[in-house]
Amino acid sequence: MRKIVSFVHVSLDGFVASADAGMASLGWISLSADLFEYVEQRVQQTDAALYGRVTYEMMESYWPTAAEQPDASAHDRTHSRWYKTARKIVLSKTLLGKNHPDTQIIGSNLSNEINQIKQSAGSEILIFGSPSATHALMAENLIDEYWLFVNPVLLGGGIPLFKNISDRTHLKLAKSKIFASGVVCLHYEVKR
Repeated sequence: MRKIVSFVHVSLDGFVASADAGMASLGWISLSADLFEYVEQRVQQTDAALYGRVTYEMMESYWPTAAEQPDASAHDRTHSRWYKTARKIVLSKTLLGKNHPDTQIIGSNLSNEINQIKQSAGSEILIFGSPSATHALMAENLIDEYWLFVNPVLLGGGIPLFKNISDRTHLKLAKSKIFASGVVCLHYEVKR
């Protein structure tokens, strides 16, 4: 069975975005070359991504053409190639009925739809950021792993990572890694 893996940057005090709107709300994320390399190796092991509508629209506005830009980094070229071939799953009620190639839009019956996808052929499905989608999946206990990239910053407020959890969820630390930027990756598996 395929797993749903939350793949997200988080502040030390548990927020995935500051209170600011848009991309500016992500300026607190600490990046480094070793972090990019680690993330890209992990991303290349999967063939699908899950997003909420807002994150999907951000991704669609950048990644399809990122490799073609004159100042594209090696990371941009590699991730752009992956993005164009990856299956995209988007949780949205407003995108239903619109044409989005290689994209499945889920607007209702979340638990049934996601469980069907988990039963289908393919590798793990990564949720990139997407706090609203992550919260919806948490509420249905559909996330199997958390890859938390804990950044050395306290935001003091914003969008929390953990929300809509009605039952205690036990986790097992599978791996951890420290990066040059001070970010710590904590890979947890949900104990079922």
